[in-house]
Amino acid sequence: MISLFCLGWGDDITWMQTYEEGLFHIQKSNKPLMVIHHLEDCQYCQALKKVFAQNKEIQEMAQNNFIMLNLMHETTDKNLSPDGQYVPRIMFVGTYFFLADPSLTVRADITGRYSNRLYTYEPQDLPL
Repeated sequence: MISLFCLGWGDDITWMQTYEEGLFHIQKSNKPLMVIHHLEDCQYCQALKKVFAQNKEIQEMAQNNFIMLNLMHETTDKNLSPDGQYVPRIMFVGTYFFLADPSLTVRADITGRYSNRLYTYEPQDLPL
């Protein structure tokens, strides 16, 4: 069954509907929450989505190792925009490969390569 919340990022991935639901599931599963924040009319988001959805290794990791949340709207939640509101951004919350983080906040130690947009990634950043 295709998730209504995949929005083209991965049909076989179980997607949470809300941030709160994602936080609930990370506490039960001991898996980190991966939050993908994007906008439909953003060319950079579309390019990232294409690579994310087509990369089998990334899709498998998303299915098996993470609780997944896909957000396609602006947010005023400071927890989801610790360094500003921009897209695309991918953030991780909670545990990371069985290292507990009880604070349930965005992990500042897992960032992209840009110092001015810590959680942004480009298609060339995704191949593992």
